[in-house]
Amino acid sequence: MEGRTVRIAVVEGDGIGHEVIPVARDALALLHPEIEFFPVEVGYGRWERTGDAVTDDTIRELASADAILFGAVTTPPSPDYKSVIVRIRKELDLYANLRPVWGKNFNILIVRENTEGLYSGVEKIEKDSACTIRCITRKGSERIARCACAFARSRRSLTIGHKANVLKSDVFFRDICISEARKEEVSWKDSYIDALCLDILQHPERYDVIVTTNLFGDILSDVAAYLAGGLGMLPSGNIGDTQALFEPVHGSAPDIAGKNLANPIAALRSAAMLLEHRAGDTEGARKIEEAIQRLLSRDVRTRDLGGRYGTREFGTEMLRELESINRE
Repeated sequence: MEGRTVRIAVVEGDGIGHEVIPVARDALALLHPEIEFFPVEVGYGRWERTGDAVTDDTIRELASADAILFGAVTTPPSPDYKSVIVRIRKELDLYANLRPVWGKNFNILIVRENTEGLYSGVEKIEKDSACTIRCITRKGSERIARCACAFARSRRSLTIGHKANVLKSDVFFRDICISEARKEEVSWKDSYIDALCLDILQHPERYDVIVTTNLFGDILSDVAAYLAGGLGMLPSGNIGDTQALFEPVHGSAPDIAGKNLANPIAALRSAAMLLEHRAGDTEGARKIEEAIQRLLSRDVRTRDLGGRYGTREFGTEMLRELESINRE
């Protein structure tokens, strides 16, 4: 991150995003005081106030950043409201969603296609029917397969998750992934996604890099989060060729918003992913994770983990621990 000013867009979003994202931003600022942060507002709160959850100008602001630290946004079940994060992923072409899940005996990276499939936004609602089009393209399948293979080359193996026994579009996706794996000389196997959801819980040590389509990847990664203590513990990255966005995988949790109850660990780990994947700062990412582990070992925990600390208090302890690690 040397040589020029790095600009990071900070999107707090809705709900608990206003509480957990500042903790992550402060951790980044402590490790890299040279970073220039600038706020960008998107989400349901903005939509309620202005009628626009995200605009073309907002997209341009986000595109100008070197990376985006993104909080949770609320998506109400309304036909008049379109998903903010889906639009951002499509317009910035953030085609790879990276969802790491790790524990004592396993380290899994789920690589999810992020711009097409059932989340492509091609939908039609009529009086007596509703239709969502699932489009899987060769371009989308090849590039997500290449992305997964790039990670698998430095790890152990690749698993291709699909439902080719039912869906012809998944036959298409599976065969392209196999072809790319063979080209890259990556060891691979394939699995039906429903069986994979069960087996990853029973035998997580069997898995390394998993590649799958958009909806299936969303479901699989949320299932796998059980292995690491739930969604409040895990980060994600949305990666494109020129842009990148990092966000905790939990929702906006409006029921606890503003109550100083939210767990900021997923947001902190998202900041660590930002450092590692966007800035090449593996040491900074390691420091964030080490600080988290030290706090947990001292029983500094938020209430969802059985502790007594609020979001702000946990954040204060986190910064103290990071400062201590920096001095070592």
